[in-house]
Amino acid sequence: MIDIFAKAAGSAGTLSNFTAHEFTFRGIPCASMEGLLQSLKFQDPSEQKSVCHMTGKAAKDTGMTQDWRSSQTLYWQGKPMARDSATYQAFLDEAFMCLFTQNTLAKTALLGTEHDPLRHSIGCQDPHETILTEKEFCSRLEKIRTI
Repeated sequence: MIDIFAKAAGSAGTLSNFTAHEFTFRGIPCASMEGLLQSLKFQDPSEQKSVCHMTGKAAKDTGMTQDWRSSQTLYWQGKPMARDSATYQAFLDEAFMCLFTQNTLAKTALLGTEHDPLRHSIGCQDPHETILTEKEFCSRLEKIRTI
């Protein structure tokens, strides 16, 4: 079992959304998955691009200033997405695929986990309280490493 979190050694830390992994998503440069995810809380495209350039705690803290929970609405380039929608799940699939096909360090870390089960025990389980649950995160990683 590999428990993914930012301060872990080896693949467990490298696979954290907080880790700086550059990739481009739909033409927007991203410095980390955390930056991209937190940017979804911003309706304004220019603010969103700015957050996409962030990593780690800075990205998370910036996203925490936004109240998305009351509406359960996230945004990409000004267009709303319901948190509980198939559209949002497809968005996450595409985003994670972009990261792991474009960033060699992230891909190598993921493939290095081989068939070990993945966890993110510090992650939230309630999709109404987080933009990425442990299940959403780990299941995507486990699927991508088999492709």
